[in-house]
Amino acid sequence: MRRCQHPFLASFAPPFLLLFLFLSSRAMSDIVPFTVPALTDAQQEQLKSKLSDVVYPNELEQNVGWEYGAPTWAVKPMVEKWQHEYDFEVARAEINQWHHYHTPIDGLKIHFIHEPSPQPGAIPILLCHGWPSTFYEFHKVINTLRDGQNGKQAFHVVVPSLPGFGYSDAPKETGYGVIKMSEVLNKLMIKLGYDKYVWHGGDWGAIIGKYTAAYHSENCKAFHTSLPFILPPVPAPRNLLFHPFKVIKFFASLLVGFDRVYGQGKTNVKDATFANADLSYNCGYRAIQGTRPYTLSYGLSDSPAGLLGWLLEKYHDWTYHKDDVEGAKVALPPTISADEFLTQVTLYWATNSLSSSIRIYYECLHHYEIFKVLIPRVNVPTAITNFAHDIHKLPQDWVATALNLVQYKEHNEGGHFPGLEADKLLASDLQSFGYKLVKQKAML
Repeated sequence: MRRCQHPFLASFAPPFLLLFLFLSSRAMSDIVPFTVPALTDAQQEQLKSKLSDVVYPNELEQNVGWEYGAPTWAVKPMVEKWQHEYDFEVARAEINQWHHYHTPIDGLKIHFIHEPSPQPGAIPILLCHGWPSTFYEFHKVINTLRDGQNGKQAFHVVVPSLPGFGYSDAPKETGYGVIKMSEVLNKLMIKLGYDKYVWHGGDWGAIIGKYTAAYHSENCKAFHTSLPFILPPVPAPRNLLFHPFKVIKFFASLLVGFDRVYGQGKTNVKDATFANADLSYNCGYRAIQGTRPYTLSYGLSDSPAGLLGWLLEKYHDWTYHKDDVEGAKVALPPTISADEFLTQVTLYWATNSLSSSIRIYYECLHHYEIFKVLIPRVNVPTAITNFAHDIHKLPQDWVATALNLVQYKEHNEGGHFPGLEADKLLASDLQSFGYKLVKQKAML
């Protein structure tokens, strides 16, 4: 090894190196192992008491299905299963097979799973959930991605709980929305030594992910989502220069209909409004969560049955049912078990995090953050997976103008929670994307 020739540098280098190592070790020492805890005796007693004394709402004599929200005939059996059959300890045993940690970032204790891959050539990936979900949404894909199963691309898997969700601290100040959460999770990956990584997310994981891919592209080197948030091919200068025919097709679709131009069922933007229930009845929950999250939270924090009903509506409406008529008669699709759903609900209940989880809607709405997500172009390699029944679907023409699109997949099944509903398809698409990134040396 060549020795330092300058006498000052020669005398300074060893203590500087020691200081660097000391600071590095301190940065890593505040990453503390964590075990998802059992429900305390008090929590179990309280839950059992409340579930045994539910006051169900007054409903119409006529069966109106799910048009008015989650009906008692769907909620009550799930409440009874939660009370008499469901065992959180079974889920907890599975959850704790992975390495969980807490670490402070910007004044909040952030929970995350970190599963480094033993496979050579593995690349880092962050899997980001949304609402009403938790880190548990990815419980069926973590091992597949970590181990590179079926001889496919392997990943160093990081699954955080968003601030205010699950075992992460709730924000203590206003303004903690998309931009701040993007900063926190980017800092988490850097803290773990992953200064270049892939992001996957749906729902808020997609929204925060797009912002991260656009504004933290020095670290977030690739973006995969099942729910792209972009503008259509409007006649902006870049689109007119590089995608003039896509602009023409878009205006033609406004005249004759999306299906005639892009294909049957390829475009679904009926819920594109954030909180205007006059334009879309399906966004009523966003309107109240985005304007009065405190008021709503009293019922959902105190009543486990109320919490279950509020979440069950989304796990019914946003998931894929092969037959709409039969789907209207059941609470959940066959791809999501009652135990999986009740694990999600129990995680919200045990951590009292429903109230803090919905505040992101308020912050996003009141700080106009959705426009800061929609407008910028993503230049890092991006992959889109369209599942059959997500809350919106966009044609390939649109995403190709707004993103650096390198992979576009469509599936005839799955919905808003693909990690639960279509885990094999999601894992395969991520591995295919990861393989392309490695071949293109996009992670360097």
